[in-house]
Amino acid sequence: MRKVYICAPLGGDVAENLRRVRRYTKYALLCGTAPVVPHFYAECLDDSKSKERKIGMAAGLSLLWFCDEIWIFGDKETEGMKTEILFCKNLNVRIRRIKDSEITKKIGGKTP
Repeated sequence: MRKVYICAPLGGDVAENLRRVRRYTKYALLCGTAPVVPHFYAECLDDSKSKERKIGMAAGLSLLWFCDEIWIFGDKETEGMKTEILFCKNLNVRIRRIKDSEITKKIGGKTP
């Protein structure tokens, strides 16, 4: 299975963004990949605390070394996402943007 890194917003409305990332993760699973989802660190780390956010970001970036691709979700690129994308460019990891319409077609439901 290809390992794909889920790249999507987390900060701001963390609860809503975690709801969305569950949908993105389901999509990736149903596409036959093994999703790598650093957002779930927010279940035990507080993203609003600078030190804990840095720990989560560092842990997530370390996972990119093992990924075949990064899949970008959502309409906005946060600073954290830009860091992840640049890291992938430097590693020559394939970058793919996923549209909400692709997700809805695959798993149904309404777009976030």
